[in-house]
Amino acid sequence: MFSPNLFYLHPLSLPLFLDRKPNALIQVAVIDPHEQCLVSHACTEIVEANRDPLFLTGVTFPPEYPASPETLVKLTVYDAKDKSQDSSSFLGSATFSLGDLLRAKDEQLTLNLRSSDGVCAAGTVVVSRLKMGEMEEVDVDHITTDIPSSKCVFHPCFISLSVFKNPVCKVYRFQTVDGKWMLVREQMEECTLSFSIPRQLLSLYIQEDMKRIQELRELGELSPHWDNLRKEVMTRYGGIISSYQDTLAELDKITGPSFKPSCCKAQKSLEFIPVNLHTQRMRVTCPRKADAFYDIVTVGAPAAHFQGFKCGGLQRLLSRYEAEKKSFSTAYQCIYYSPEHTAKAQEVLSTMSHLHPLIASLADQLLQAAQEHSSPGLKDALKNLSDKTEQFAHTLKDELVKSALLALHAARPGYVSKNQKQGQVQAGQQQGHVHQSVSSNPGSGQNQSPVQSLPGHSPATSVAESTVMCNNVEGSQTTTRGEGAPVPQKCQQDSIPHHKEYDEEEWDRVWASVAKSLNCVIAMVDKLQEEDNSKQELNPEQQLADVITSHNPGDWREQLCPLVTRLKECVTEVVERAKRAMTFVLLQEAACSIPQGLLLQQRRDVVFSQALAALSCGFIMRLYAGMEDKGFLRQLHLVGLVAQFESLLSTYSEEIGMLEDMEIGISDLNRVVFRITEAKTDDLSDLQPLVCGRRDHVTVEVPLPRLVFQSLPEEIKEGKPVRVFPVLFNVGINEQQTIAERFGDISLQERINQKNFEILEAYYKSLSEKVPLECLPCFQTQTDLKELLETLGQNVVTKKKKNVEILWLAGTICRRLNGIRFTSCKSAKDRTSMSVTLEQCALLRDEHQLSKDYFIRALDCMRREGCRIENVQKNIRCRKYAFNMLQLMAFPKCYRPPEGTYGKVDS
Repeated sequence: MFSPNLFYLHPLSLPLFLDRKPNALIQVAVIDPHEQCLVSHACTEIVEANRDPLFLTGVTFPPEYPASPETLVKLTVYDAKDKSQDSSSFLGSATFSLGDLLRAKDEQLTLNLRSSDGVCAAGTVVVSRLKMGEMEEVDVDHITTDIPSSKCVFHPCFISLSVFKNPVCKVYRFQTVDGKWMLVREQMEECTLSFSIPRQLLSLYIQEDMKRIQELRELGELSPHWDNLRKEVMTRYGGIISSYQDTLAELDKITGPSFKPSCCKAQKSLEFIPVNLHTQRMRVTCPRKADAFYDIVTVGAPAAHFQGFKCGGLQRLLSRYEAEKKSFSTAYQCIYYSPEHTAKAQEVLSTMSHLHPLIASLADQLLQAAQEHSSPGLKDALKNLSDKTEQFAHTLKDELVKSALLALHAARPGYVSKNQKQGQVQAGQQQGHVHQSVSSNPGSGQNQSPVQSLPGHSPATSVAESTVMCNNVEGSQTTTRGEGAPVPQKCQQDSIPHHKEYDEEEWDRVWASVAKSLNCVIAMVDKLQEEDNSKQELNPEQQLADVITSHNPGDWREQLCPLVTRLKECVTEVVERAKRAMTFVLLQEAACSIPQGLLLQQRRDVVFSQALAALSCGFIMRLYAGMEDKGFLRQLHLVGLVAQFESLLSTYSEEIGMLEDMEIGISDLNRVVFRITEAKTDDLSDLQPLVCGRRDHVTVEVPLPRLVFQSLPEEIKEGKPVRVFPVLFNVGINEQQTIAERFGDISLQERINQKNFEILEAYYKSLSEKVPLECLPCFQTQTDLKELLETLGQNVVTKKKKNVEILWLAGTICRRLNGIRFTSCKSAKDRTSMSVTLEQCALLRDEHQLSKDYFIRALDCMRREGCRIENVQKNIRCRKYAFNMLQLMAFPKCYRPPEGTYGKVDS
């Protein structure tokens, strides 16, 4: 495909004005060959008060642009009377074809500017063609390179095309301190993961909740109270499933852009989609130096905008919920389980669902090795079976399982506690109901249940007390919301016997039977191998005689089969019992959370979906960029990556709720691991990331083409999961933060920054122990990483208003640690744009010797005509940042946009 790459403009000899020098800018338009009309394509920055202006902004064409040598370009020069460009006067225009530029000597054209009547000369303009690549030392008027390029290249690997779409390119040239010129390209792209990750997550949520309903059905027969609670919980899960299915159906209808604009952030059907997710890369080409790349991901703060922030965000809502949960358990006559016990129950269920089929498969492999009479195969299969069975047994060696079995037994119909039975005998009464309060006296002399000894359970309530009371509550006392999923009338016979008295040691015997069965298998394998070894030591005549008189080699399998079958039966029995017990724990947790648990779970799902989409985008961008960096790949599997989220939210009004959502969403990313896999084919459709797992443990699989995958370290190729360490630093910078600092409360921001500094510090310690620091990228700034961390720690505890140095230091440390950089505000449009452009110019100054005379000009160029103003245009169809003068007075100076680029707009 033909591509003119990019060119620069250098007007000369503009008309003389009597009163002042012109503020020149050039509008670039392309003449559409089909419609024969002008299509606006680009615009330079304004160069103030100069008759011989030098423009820093270049003009580029994206690879998909239908350019040809016949394409005509029109340059129109204006005198901008004010910086908003709303009032400007025409100075002159010129037209040329791209073919003319390519055929010109040194690929440079000097064109005469014509006045509006097309007759009078109004000056000249110089157009120079440029190419990205390794720069030579050249004069200011003509910058070129010796490496041709046929199209704009953003990511070093073609595989990025599967994930990143719709690039926007901007090009600049800036002067260095030694008078040389650097070429800077920034490119912004959308990410298809904005939609694909939430779609996959929604499918996982639906599957998980449907499985939960099935597990509740399989609990067996329960007393009327517990049965009604079960129906109500199943109805609740059914509502979530229905809502998520509707959302998924709406998302499947969406075509077009791969991002969610800020104006749609509170739209119900898009609540799982991150707001305005984009990647941005700055590529810097300097004389006699290798090109440098700096990446950043910009995204709106992960938050539940549709649900709103009237009552706060997740952090506040969850704290309040846990505080009120005990009273809920009393009102709903449930046993209170702490968040740790609920998480443990989910972990046990998940581990069993993973290990049970695995143990069965390994047991079959053991029998297959016995069938083949393979002593080495038998040894390997036994080792794997032993390891997994021991892991299985260890998982279930928990008092929570034992106490939950007792609680479930007590919830069966007709259960009568030992105390209840004694009381009836002593009173000489017939068997009847026992009415007692949940908070009955704990010192009544009754046997303490296993649950009471667990932290997190109400010490005044035993399992027997609470469940007996529940059993004797008539079914009409608890109502259900709507029609729940039907519970089968005839349930399978439960494995737990419905005795009037529960044998608490029975679980210990059942659980111990797994270990005993495994020991029998091990003993038999040892015996078979000993016999095989003794036969090999016999002389040939004896071996021949033994072969003639021996049974078929299948004897090994015949001797092992009953023992292996017994082991599998024991494991299955333990799984069935423990599964019911843990499901009962989760039933009680769900029943206690009915007043507000539904909205909280949905809110957390929404926020996590947005956060995971952003993290996956950043991880893939960083992985693609570091594919040839052996130090980075070593760090990847030995330690993992730090993902540093920079937030500019205020701690006032609605934004404090957004920050509370974001804190939990970023923290929940600790449940995520990445696994790099080999793609089925090299087709781009097979390179899409896949999400699997469950709410409390998510795995994102990243497929790579075969040749790329084969070049990775063995640990990664073997499937070792890659961890990510998310950290969040927040500093509010707007006028609302001024109010919060003077009259409100900024403790949330202080706590977040302190907590995440400790996480970052711990990551650095782990990294320095496992990976040589030589593996980390080299930077011009020689400040030691440890020193940077110490400075960050000091700033975190310092009481200083709008201390943006926290953000600068955290960002610098992240890049030095090979990390992934994210920047967020409410919609990643306005404050985010100020931060990203400031960071880019700071990198040019610190790493590429950008002249201090050009720092402000470079900052204004990027903010006025760069990718970020294009991001604003994509979101709200207007090239204005959503600031007003009063707001900007409260901003730190370096975060203020240039005059004329902001105003009152609907954001």
